[in-house]
Amino acid sequence: MKFVSVRDFRTSSANIWASLPEEQEMVITNNGKPVALLTPLSDKTLENTLSVVRQVKAINAIKLIQQESIKKGLDKITMEEIDEEIRRIRKQTKQ
Repeated sequence: MKFVSVRDFRTSSANIWASLPEEQEMVITNNGKPVALLTPLSDKTLENTLSVVRQVKAINAIKLIQQESIKKGLDKITMEEIDEEIRRIRKQTKQ
């Protein structure tokens, strides 16, 4: 996988676009940190690719929530405690 800085992307975009089909994926970086992913698309692959990317983003979001929950010790909450918290929040929003 090729890494391309934002600066190089601005100054050499024609070369980058030309090599994208061969590379298949390129990561755009800003100050050495990844900020975007380039991948070739076509009319035939657009919807499927978007669907897969959205699924992966959702899975990553869930993993981050789970990790945060474990860090805070919330993974040990009982179902009764969860139900009580839901009731408490619903009661607050009705007021």
